[in-house]
Amino acid sequence: MSKQIMEGVRVLDLTNVLAGPFATLHLALLGAEVIKVERPGSGDLARKLGTVTELNEQLMGTSFLAQNSNKKSVTLNTKSAEGKEIFKKLVKDADVLVENFRPGVMDRLELGYDTLKEINPGLIYCAISGFGQTGPDAKKPAYDQIIQGLSGEMAVNGDERLNPLRTGFPVCDSVGGLNGAFAIMAALYHRERTGEGQFIDIAMLDSIMPLMGWVAANLLIADRDPVPMGNDNFTAAPSGVFNTADGHINIAANKQEQWESVCDVLGLPELKTDPRFQKRDIRKQNRKQLTPLLEEKLAQRATGEWVELLNANGVPSGAILSLRDALQQPQIKHRETLKEVPVDGIGNIPLFNLTARFEQTPGEITSPPPRLSAHTAEVLAGIGITEDELAELKAKHIV
Repeated sequence: MSKQIMEGVRVLDLTNVLAGPFATLHLALLGAEVIKVERPGSGDLARKLGTVTELNEQLMGTSFLAQNSNKKSVTLNTKSAEGKEIFKKLVKDADVLVENFRPGVMDRLELGYDTLKEINPGLIYCAISGFGQTGPDAKKPAYDQIIQGLSGEMAVNGDERLNPLRTGFPVCDSVGGLNGAFAIMAALYHRERTGEGQFIDIAMLDSIMPLMGWVAANLLIADRDPVPMGNDNFTAAPSGVFNTADGHINIAANKQEQWESVCDVLGLPELKTDPRFQKRDIRKQNRKQLTPLLEEKLAQRATGEWVELLNANGVPSGAILSLRDALQQPQIKHRETLKEVPVDGIGNIPLFNLTARFEQTPGEITSPPPRLSAHTAEVLAGIGITEDELAELKAKHIV
């Protein structure tokens, strides 16, 4: 196999549930050695989360399986004096540490950045939290839906009938994790040039807001509040979801020539010169009059036929798939977005692979999500702990 881009980089992963594990997952898929430091007996809360009770009872819940490929699991009680000393030895040889506790937790454990940088000045310490390490809300608890609400993200979803509306997956957690992974890579690049480690403060609230850049710009620059428009695209018309003979279709006629092609394909050439629809900004204002005219024609054929016709005529369009169908579509299979991974005691399960395609340094799943404490003996042996010492640590519930 080709050399991986983060081969030789050691990451201590103290994270739980989603934002932190999603960040370290990407480092692991790129070849970093990610050592998941978990609480003895229970581990990451995500081990108990998911729809399959038997897997939750095995501490291998579907939520955990989804985010933890290529990682090693070590259990360590960092509240104990001996656990702290072992942890500091692990830090000495680490390149990166990632945690997503509330601000102040690591300092209270006497394992905060100021302590650890004395042991390892080159350490890159990334703290991921809901609101960041400072500010009036820093100490508040944060879950994805809380951040969705506070960011304005829920307020821009839905329509006049259903608003506010949360996104159907934990988008703030996921984006916070991606932002953390991006920042860690940048910090590693800086250290490569200067030798300096540093502290990185990632807030989920900060991370999600730039994703609304276009919507926010209309408010910040033009003082236009967003109007919840459901499945319509606020930048153009016709651009959104439309009914067909057998379901729905997405049409994105964002350019004038695409709008004119829609008229031609649907057999409505007269709309091109209709003063209500002739120009882009006027069409946007009159979309409620336009949509029924288009849907009357769209109702005459199935979604698949319209997709082929519109795309062939330069109008971006597509079916609206169920998640089940989306995961099985030929393009996703071609891109190997999912990979079948054998997990002992569970069988083969499909997991998301690295979705960035590197020509020289490809990354992919090379090992399954770990059972709790599966690598404790291996990792601690690397810092000189003997089998007898390990047995004693187990007896004391330190590992």
